[in-house]
Amino acid sequence: MKHGKYRFIAGFLVLPLAIYAIFVISPFVQAIYYSLTDWTGLSPDMKMVGFDNYARLFQDEVFWSAVGNSVTLLLLLPVVTLSLGLFFAFMLNVGGRRRKKAVIGGVRGSGAYKILYFFPQVLSVPIVALLFQFAYNPESGALNAFFDAIGLDGVQPDWLGDPQIALWCVMAAMVWANVGFYVVLFSAGMSSIPKDFYEAALLDGANRFNTFFRITLPLLWDTVQTGWIYMGILALDVSAFAFVQIMSVGPGGPDYSTEVLPLYVYQKTFRDGQAGYATAIGVSLLIVTLVFSAVVMRLGRRERLEF
Repeated sequence: MKHGKYRFIAGFLVLPLAIYAIFVISPFVQAIYYSLTDWTGLSPDMKMVGFDNYARLFQDEVFWSAVGNSVTLLLLLPVVTLSLGLFFAFMLNVGGRRRKKAVIGGVRGSGAYKILYFFPQVLSVPIVALLFQFAYNPESGALNAFFDAIGLDGVQPDWLGDPQIALWCVMAAMVWANVGFYVVLFSAGMSSIPKDFYEAALLDGANRFNTFFRITLPLLWDTVQTGWIYMGILALDVSAFAFVQIMSVGPGGPDYSTEVLPLYVYQKTFRDGQAGYATAIGVSLLIVTLVFSAVVMRLGRRERLEF
């Protein structure tokens, strides 16, 4: 009977595993192979160059600029986005207090606020990037016009043209575009936490700060950890590429101040015709992503709380 059961299970797994191997594992293997060649991406002709592409990475200053910018996004974007998402979700669900003493509820108009926060999710990434690009325009943008309106006409930064602040401007757009999703996600998690927990804590004299760190955050930890990994991958992947490609000067500038790894892969492949070298950069990006995910899973490991 056991052998028959195993054959029955294996019969159902063969097709899904075959599809997974063809469409997921196979591209990774091909990418590693191409990274060891001098393939231009425009011709089927190529020859093996071994680890020359990887050795070249250590001498490539633009690559290291892209690594630094990507790591900056990787470290800060999840922190800022998830922190704002948790704060807004907490205020919308348990940050207010109703008329009856010690009864927990969200702030007034929380339903409307959720719609307002989620609105950027309705817009596509190119639309959000273009909106912020217009706002950052040094001559006709909304930000400099606001400074001029309040009498700070001497403060007219070239937001996307200044190497010192260009990356932060792009990051601000990415935060605005993503924080609404986490407000809704964390709100859904908080709504499942029994209100009795909060009421008991308030009766014992706990304030909002204590209830957040003693009740809300521990019970939402699995959701926060998943969101952290997702935001980290987003900071290293397509979203960072799209925002930098559309918003930055160059793109990737000025002076490579907004260059990120996905954009550098694109430039080396389609602009410079160095697909083999670009694939080596992509493999490096894969390694950074895997290391980040492993570190977050390791540091965030804790005993699961149930209620």
